[in-house]
Amino acid sequence: MDGSNAFELNRRDLMVGASATAALGAMPLAAGAKPAGTERPNLAKVVFTVNGEQRELELDIRTSLLDAVREHLHLTGSKKGCDHGQCGACTMIVDGRRINACLTLAVMHQGSEVTTIEGLGQPENLHPMQAAFIKHDGYQCGYCTPGQICSGVAVLAEIKAGIPSHVTADLTATPEVTETEIRERMSGNICRCGAYSNIVAAMTEVAGRQA
Repeated sequence: MDGSNAFELNRRDLMVGASATAALGAMPLAAGAKPAGTERPNLAKVVFTVNGEQRELELDIRTSLLDAVREHLHLTGSKKGCDHGQCGACTMIVDGRRINACLTLAVMHQGSEVTTIEGLGQPENLHPMQAAFIKHDGYQCGYCTPGQICSGVAVLAEIKAGIPSHVTADLTATPEVTETEIRERMSGNICRCGAYSNIVAAMTEVAGRQA
């Protein structure tokens, strides 16, 4: 056997051996792999008050407050926009404070008071903020509107309670309802239609009635 044949034989043996080793290494992984979605969810009972009514749910502990309200309670007014807490479409009022419902787990709100857009008012009995949005055309396409309105109600409550923002000039005085204050506090609610000026007008009108 000449040198070239010896080289070919050794090369062939090497390739066969490497392939066999790779196949044997992969077999335990394939045999031990589990089909996706077969894990059993960890469930927990959640009791909270939603729009004045006590509700009890048994949920996967990974369920967001937004999904609990939309998918389990079928209150679909609150929208799922970015699902990353960046657009504000899912804003709800929880224990008097506005939150991004997509970023918080339902199990974190045992005993909480949750208000969605459905709890603020109905077509025959609108909340003043809802009526003002209609009057000033602050809703436009309407997708972000539930979050905008819930946030708007909470913002005016914050100002009335004397809670300052980043643009409040005098931290020792009650903030005034100015366009600058409203725009700063509402900056987490995105409107792709660009109805910001109309939203400011609606909130200013409601604030004037509350003064």
